[in-house]
Amino acid sequence: MLAGYVGLAVLARTLPPGLAREVAGFLPACVVLVRRLRAEQLTFRARLALVVCTAWVLSPIDLVPEFLPVVGLLDDVIVVLLTVRFVARSLPRATVLAAWPADQRLIQRLLGSSE
Repeated sequence: MLAGYVGLAVLARTLPPGLAREVAGFLPACVVLVRRLRAEQLTFRARLALVVCTAWVLSPIDLVPEFLPVVGLLDDVIVVLLTVRFVARSLPRATVLAAWPADQRLIQRLLGSSE
């Protein structure tokens, strides 16, 4: 399964610029963001959310089986998005934006309005 993810990441780099390439690069960017933010002063709840998210993604038990095309990974993607949003909102916005490795519009959309 890990080899499949690595293969998809390599194939994603060959996509032409556009929405498909941004979507394919979003989850790796989330991983980089979390790695960069782990040195920050995360709350206990934020760290717990990251642990639960990691366990969810690595768990062989899923709400939607992985072998179903496209929708098989959907539950994992939703959990990752919600967790990144929760963790990012527990930190100053400038810190999160500085740690985001991809297009700033993506993380700003995920975070929502700054008010």
